[in-house]
Order: sequence, then structure tokens, then C-alpha cells
Amino acid sequence: MHYQDTLRVGAAQINASLGDINLNLERHLEVIAEARERQLALLVFPELSLTGYGLGSDVMQAAMPIEDPRLARLARAAGEMQTIVGFVEEASPGEYYNALAILQDGEIVAVHRKLNLPTYGGLEEGKWFTHGNALTQTTVRPGWSATQLICADLWNPALVHAALLPRPTVLCAPINSASGIVSEAFSNEQNWALNVRFYAMTYGTPVIMANRYGSEGESYFWGGSRILGPRGEALAEAEDCEMLITAELSRTAIAKARFELPTLRDADTPLIRELMAGYR
Repeated sequence: MHYQDTLRVGAAQINASLGDINLNLERHLEVIAEARERQLALLVFPELSLTGYGLGSDVMQAAMPIEDPRLARLARAAGEMQTIVGFVEEASPGEYYNALAILQDGEIVAVHRKLNLPTYGGLEEGKWFTHGNALTQTTVRPGWSATQLICADLWNPALVHAALLPRPTVLCAPINSASGIVSEAFSNEQNWALNVRFYAMTYGTPVIMANRYGSEGESYFWGGSRILGPRGEALAEAEDCEMLITAELSRTAIAKARFELPTLRDADTPLIRELMAGYR
């Protein structure tokens, strides 16, 4: 057994005021303070939690470089607790990413840029953002690491598979899911629950899914944030309100799940690479 067998984690189910970064910043600081009181080691906010989702052509006004002092303020507030916040990253003039800032020990330790930008249903991220091109993994504590994927990243199974091959102990899934945004027949509420449970169970990897709760214009974000264990079991589920949910993860439970269902051990990457050759 690893000497640090447990990890306390949380998902912040909050709403965001569209385009009002300073107001959203204050809400983040409140939740971070509560999470530190609960002695969490890892805290996940929803996708674009600092800006809101439907920015459209206002993406440019909401964007910030990683040197922005507001991100530095959040990093200082987070302390040693790894904290994942959603923002619009300005990488260069006119180049903007739907991104996550991963904060720890007073610094931005990594940035994950969304890989799969949806352009279907009521979603048009490909019109405003640049595609990311790299996976991200961070160390949370000794024996514990996390990989981060943003919303539609998790609807590309190959991306999830690639992200989990390095054997992170936790998958962080910040999302911005609104009811009926894909189509009237596609239930985000039911299908997200199925999606993250499948990945947790198949890969023996706990999932922290943080969604928004509340309205933004005509969109209604349904919440449903949850923390799943390595067999897909629900360890914590949010109610229909803004709230912080927490759970304690067990490294031993992860080891048992992966030993009994060795998806990662038997992934056979060389064969998959060979079978994929020639596909765009």
C-alpha cells in the first residue's frame, strides 16, 4: 500500500456571470476558501468558470494571458491545493483557447487547452477558439496524479484513451453542459452520467465531473456534478443548486479495480497504432 492511500477531492458546481470575470473571481475565492477549510487536495471548477460559456465574439474581451494577475491571485489563494479553473487563454494576439489553468503552490503549474471543439447542435466553439494539440497530466500529491479533459474532449473516446494511458490516478472533467444544447432527442443529463461512469469503470480511474448550475441567457445548465470511484460508483453527487461536493478517493481501491479489469495493462498500443495507420 502506498503511504498516501487517500486523497480528498471536490467539484465546485457554480454558475458564472457571462463576461464578468471580476465577479466570477470573487465566487471562486469563496469556494476555494471553503475547500481549503475542508482540507481538499484537489478542486475542480466547471469549464470556462471565470467567463461563462456563450461569449461569441466577446471571446477577445474575456481572454487573458497566463500572466494575468487575477490568475496569480487565485493561485495564491489555492495554496498547496491543486485547483483547476476554466478561462479563455490569450496565447498571442487573436489566438484564443478554451483552457484550464491548473494552480498549485501559488503558481500556474500547467494549462490544458481544449482539444475537441464542438460545432454541432447549438455549439459553435470552433468558430471562436483554436484547437489544443496536447494532453496534460499533473502531480497532485505523492502517488497521485491527474489528467484533465474539457467537456467535448470526453466525447472523443480516442482522446480519453490516450489521456489515460500514462496511468493518472484521477480524471478531471470540467464541463459546461446545458439541457437540449445538442438536440431535443439527446439527453445531456442521462448521457453524461453514462459517459463518465463508463470511463471510470473501464479504466479503473475515478472521475471528478464539475458542471455549471443555473441559467445563462436562454441556456439552462443542469448541474449533475459528481465524483465517481474506480468502479464507476457514485461517491458524491450534487443537488439542484450551487454547491461544493467532496469525496475521499482510495489508491488501494484504484489498484484493485485496475488489477481485476486490466484495461490499461492490456491496451496493446502498438497494435492500436498499427490498426489506426492510414486513418485521418
